[in-house]
Amino acid sequence: MATFAKPENALKRAEELINVGQKQDALQALHDLITSKRYRAWQKTLERIMFKYVELCVDMRRGRFAKDGLIQYRIVCQQVNVTSLEEVIKHFMHLSTEKAEQARNQAQALEEALDVDDLEADKRPEDLMLSYVSGEKGKDRSDRELVTPWFKFLWETYRTVLEILRNNSKLEALYAMTAHRAFQFCKQYKRTTEFRRLCEIIRNHLSNLNKYRDQRDRPDLSAPESLQLYLDTRFEQLKIATELELWQEAFRSVEDIHGLMCMVKKTPKASLMVVYYAKLTEIFWVSSSHLYHAYAWFKLFSLQKSFNKNLSQKDLQLIASSVVLAALSVTPYDLTRGASHLELENEKERNLRMANLIGFNLEPKLDGREVLSRSALLSELVSKGVMTCVTQEVKDLYHLLEHEFLPLDLASRVQPLLAKISKLGGKLSSASSVSEVQLSQYVPALEKLATLRLLQQVSQVYQTMKIESLSKVIQFFDFSVVEKISVDAVKHGFIAMKVDHMKGVILFGNLGLESDRMRDHLTVFAEFLNKARALIHPPAKKASKLGDMLSGLAETVDKEHKRLLARKSIIEKRKEEQERQLLEMEREEESKRLKLQKITEEAEQKRLASEYEQRKTQRILREIEERELEEAQALLQEAEKRSKKKGKKPIAEGEKVTKQSLMELALSEQLRERQEMEKKLQKLAKTMDYLERAKREEAAPLIEAAFQQRLVEEKAFNEHEQQQEIEVSRQRHDGDLREKNRLVRMLDKKMIFQERVMNRRQAEYSRLRAEREERISQIIQSRKQEREAKRKMLFYLRSEEERMKKAREEEEARKHEEAERRRKEEAERRAKLDEIAEKQRQRERELEEKEKLRREALLGRPTEVPPKPSEPPTGGRPLEPGSAAPAAAAAAAAPASGKYVPKFRRERGESAVQAPPPEPDRWGSRGAPNPESDRWGSRQDDRPSQPSDRWRRDDRGSSFGSGGGSRSSTWSSSPRR
Repeated sequence: MATFAKPENALKRAEELINVGQKQDALQALHDLITSKRYRAWQKTLERIMFKYVELCVDMRRGRFAKDGLIQYRIVCQQVNVTSLEEVIKHFMHLSTEKAEQARNQAQALEEALDVDDLEADKRPEDLMLSYVSGEKGKDRSDRELVTPWFKFLWETYRTVLEILRNNSKLEALYAMTAHRAFQFCKQYKRTTEFRRLCEIIRNHLSNLNKYRDQRDRPDLSAPESLQLYLDTRFEQLKIATELELWQEAFRSVEDIHGLMCMVKKTPKASLMVVYYAKLTEIFWVSSSHLYHAYAWFKLFSLQKSFNKNLSQKDLQLIASSVVLAALSVTPYDLTRGASHLELENEKERNLRMANLIGFNLEPKLDGREVLSRSALLSELVSKGVMTCVTQEVKDLYHLLEHEFLPLDLASRVQPLLAKISKLGGKLSSASSVSEVQLSQYVPALEKLATLRLLQQVSQVYQTMKIESLSKVIQFFDFSVVEKISVDAVKHGFIAMKVDHMKGVILFGNLGLESDRMRDHLTVFAEFLNKARALIHPPAKKASKLGDMLSGLAETVDKEHKRLLARKSIIEKRKEEQERQLLEMEREEESKRLKLQKITEEAEQKRLASEYEQRKTQRILREIEERELEEAQALLQEAEKRSKKKGKKPIAEGEKVTKQSLMELALSEQLRERQEMEKKLQKLAKTMDYLERAKREEAAPLIEAAFQQRLVEEKAFNEHEQQQEIEVSRQRHDGDLREKNRLVRMLDKKMIFQERVMNRRQAEYSRLRAEREERISQIIQSRKQEREAKRKMLFYLRSEEERMKKAREEEEARKHEEAERRRKEEAERRAKLDEIAEKQRQRERELEEKEKLRREALLGRPTEVPPKPSEPPTGGRPLEPGSAAPAAAAAAAAPASGKYVPKFRRERGESAVQAPPPEPDRWGSRGAPNPESDRWGSRQDDRPSQPSDRWRRDDRGSSFGSGGGSRSSTWSSSPRR
């Protein structure tokens, strides 16, 4: 890791590396500088470094490096200069977008400017071979090689910027702008998968914003500017979802907008609410929720009429007509009749949820079906005056379908009105927030409603009716469709009818006679009798137990209150502990993520190597799955069409649909229909068998007569045709002979021209062949020379390596011998030095003895040297007892008198008693001290011998030559204190 004294040095170093083509090293140098803790104070140079850093990241498509750098730079300038971070991020997104556009333009130009050698050929041979092998077109390959990597990087850029700017109150506008640009990217290139991920990312950011409210730079949603930015982002998300036809994601976007409004408890502007309800109408219409679709149209009409004063009368009329037609398109009977309790509860929750989204407040205790219903909506439309704004055709249709009783003329009077209504609609003026209104989409639902009303009215008039008569009355559908509609209506209790195909009639019944009340009349009668008996003979009242319960009620309430408080505190503590654990887990996950990020970067290169094969396999599997899914979707659409005609949905809303479930559903539906069809065919085949046999018996003589007549006619016609063919062949032969005689003159010139062309082609072929052989010989010669040079180079390198190895071995052997020689010389030198030291010490001892003898001679002592205790005397006479006695007496008397005795006298007295010591140290071999001596004598006699000090001083003295002995003598003769 390189360190720089100043950030400017790192920038200069990076530019130098870029100039020599080492962009990776330049990027690494800048990355080390940005992530270093030494440069955490913002300065202008860091901004220039970040500009250069993001340029390198974009050029090399290093998204993870860019993310790390931007996170570190956010830490630096979050509290100092957040505008700098905004400029860097804008520059980063601009570069990524520009590179993606350049790649797309380059791919288009490459596709348009293909190099075609043969203008008469449709495709090049290599293109044909590549298309057969890969199954891709040229444009697909160019997109995969050029465009797809840059699109991936651009998508990663948007995700990185959104991740960095999330929950940042100072850069809310930039966050919103990035989200809008990401939405436009998904819309422009039809990226549905990325759009779903983008919506999920933004949704998670908002949930984290509400979850962690103690963040320092958390945006305040109660502020009008922040709320407007968040709402604009969600409305843009809703628009793009509807344009991409991602209806589930659009519905989730609507829920996000509603949740945001509930969170801040503020209603957005009327223009945004108009867009909200307009998109809700599309979503509910696609999901076949016609009731909610009508309510959404009603809210949209109310907003337009109240807040849009510039709306023209024509546009208002079209919107009001859409509201009425949407309300009429709702099925006139309850689809939840006969459902289970669980299904009713789910439907109730769904009604509450949809009512909240639409803007109707319902009480959970009330039944949602009583409030959100077709009849309630139509009554509200009439009371609010919506009917006064609609067109005359819609008004007439409403009165015919809701108020008129025309059993036989209803269809004939409704059909022209529907024809006129289908032609109404179109684009609205710019003053309206709704771009377009098409009334023709309601025509199928209105035809179904007219059919139901006609069946209902006919059932009230007739008890029996022929199928042919009913088919003539209902002009919208065939009788098979009418039968499916009637089956659904009978199932939900709208009408009572039966179809008898054997007699070809329809039997209408009475709903009152077939009601649950009439079937259970005995049970109802028994309940009424019990009520009457209870009124006549009321039961005896039991004594109240309230007095017994009140005695311990206060204590029970107090205990329950304490228990609830304790439970509440335990719950709060558990919540705090859970939040703390979540925070710790998030920190651990962040550290793991950083570690995994490094591992991922290392594995990225390996992944790219196997990416082509994986993409190829995935593409094949995807094509197989798409084909299977298309087949399953086709089967599902057919099943839905059939189920819609019967009035039931094959798949419930909100249920997760998979390919396997689609296949199973379609197969089961097909199997059921096949079984029904087989039964019908068996019955029909028996009938057709009798009819066909009768027809053939009657037609046999007629066919025979017609056959004989046709034989006569065809024989005459054949003879006439043969005569004409002979005449035409004769004329054609004469013309061919004339043409041959005319062209025979050109035969010689044709042969000459052919020979000239063949000779020229032969010469060209010979010339090209000679050139090719010469070129091949040159290539062979050059390759031989290259191989020879390579062999020589290898031989030279091998021999040079052997020579260097041999030289290294010789050098090591020489060094080993030199070390051994030095070791021997060192041992010899040490032996000589020890010998010289021993001789020096011997010489010093001799000089010391001579000096001692000289001093004794000067002081008047005998000149004989006393022998060592271990050796006999070598010369001189022995000491006399008479001469030794006075010296011993003087030596003994001196310490006894308590006076100071000179050293030479004490030595002389001692020498008279004992011989001198054989060791170099004179003081170590003295006799035991006198116990009666004074402190001076005991101080000298009690001193221990110091041979080591003496030898050390002798060694030092020996290094000075002959002067050592005199120094030792002087030191020895000095008195001690």
